[in-house]
Amino acid sequence: MDGESAGLRVSVRVRTGASRPAVGGRYRADALVVAVAARPVAGAANVAVTEAVARAFAVPRSRVELVAARTGRDKVVRIAGDPATLRARLAQLLAL
Repeated sequence: MDGESAGLRVSVRVRTGASRPAVGGRYRADALVVAVAARPVAGAANVAVTEAVARAFAVPRSRVELVAARTGRDKVVRIAGDPATLRARLAQLLAL
């Protein structure tokens, strides 16, 4: 992903082992909750997180990049696209 392209960085809190993937809700002040069925084994949960975020923001998976915390539940993803559109969608998802 091009580091110079427009986009948005989003803090996420990952819940693994969910019965189905879901994106929505707030964890603490500003983290978006991302629930995935995959367990944190061999990077499977990280792949599932990027897929779930891509679906939630209606962008191709190639436009979502994990930029911080490859291990652990608290992560930062970067979503390439129009920042205003992405911020509006983020606000909707945080309100769920």
